[in-house]
Amino acid sequence: MLVLVINSGSSSLKYQVRDTAGGEELTSGLVERIGDTAGGHPADHQEAIDRVFADLEEELGGRGIDAVGHRVVHGGERFAEPVLIDFEITRAIERLSPLAPLHNPAAVAGIRAIQGRWPKTPQVAVFDTAFHRTIPEHAWRYAVPDALYKEQGVRRYGFHGTSHDFVTGRAAGLLGIERERFRAVVAHLGNGASVTAVRGGRSVDTSMGYTPLEGLVMGTRSGDLDPSIITQLIMRGEYTAEDLDRILNQDSGLKGLAGTNDMRAVVEAAAAGDDAAELALAVAAYRLQKYIGGYHVAVGGAQAIVFTAGIGENSWQFRLRVAEGLGALGVALDPMANLARSREPRIISAPDSAIPVLVVPTDEEAEIARATAELAGRADG
Repeated sequence: MLVLVINSGSSSLKYQVRDTAGGEELTSGLVERIGDTAGGHPADHQEAIDRVFADLEEELGGRGIDAVGHRVVHGGERFAEPVLIDFEITRAIERLSPLAPLHNPAAVAGIRAIQGRWPKTPQVAVFDTAFHRTIPEHAWRYAVPDALYKEQGVRRYGFHGTSHDFVTGRAAGLLGIERERFRAVVAHLGNGASVTAVRGGRSVDTSMGYTPLEGLVMGTRSGDLDPSIITQLIMRGEYTAEDLDRILNQDSGLKGLAGTNDMRAVVEAAAAGDDAAELALAVAAYRLQKYIGGYHVAVGGAQAIVFTAGIGENSWQFRLRVAEGLGALGVALDPMANLARSREPRIISAPDSAIPVLVVPTDEEAEIARATAELAGRADG
């Protein structure tokens, strides 16, 4: 089955076509600056989809798309697994937009654009939050008045679930452990970053919360901080809520501390003696070390610590820095294994490490394509 995987952002649209029979990626691309009509950029997602269709006709040589899978950031409490899209599902995703105002409206725009072009092609929504629907209430509840949860939906949702789910299965397989018995701490480290506690192959806690701002230090996001910082600055009249939302989401994290959100540049600057870059790495590594320690307890003793995504897979320097702070857990890396580059899942810990440390490349598009083919196949059957 040929599956088109769509990741619609507020101003960009990434796509990939996969042949799920052989697991092969046939083509991929990116349409940028949607809504910026200057310079011939697409005016809206419908025009962006039209450009994708034009590219696919040329690149696929006339082969037709059998199904379309969409990455949808927020599924709220309703969606615990991928679903076939119809009008009611589209409206449900749209109603969740207040929880993901930059992402869900863009996903809906992509869904409707596909519907307008290929009305008979099955579409599937795969939710970033779905993997975390197994988190127990004591972990997803915030200690705030009950009305904030019941009336406003204020609770921990978690994100990057498709990646955490995919990597969990690959890590368990690499170690020869049945997924249903697997306990791990999985760190998805990219410009956005989150860490998940996995017990019995399922998510039981995760660092991102009501929004993707909570948790680890990220490229431009602050991660955890005292909420009173926000309320105090607003009450003093120093900043508006909009100012702080922008600062905490777009100007904080590595960028706020070191002046750039590019981990490679931060690592290079620290190695050259830049104090701000060194501090940024120390803060980011320490935050992750604390989460790993806490989640080691949460899962009842991790059988693996797993690094994935752009930084997790490629920055041997940051992996080393994190591991050096986990000596109390008996963690030790094999220096040469940590330095090695590979697109294959691998163990990078020393033979005497109390907990194996793994690098497992993520492939969210492959997981979305698999789920899409499965659901679309059932619909045809």
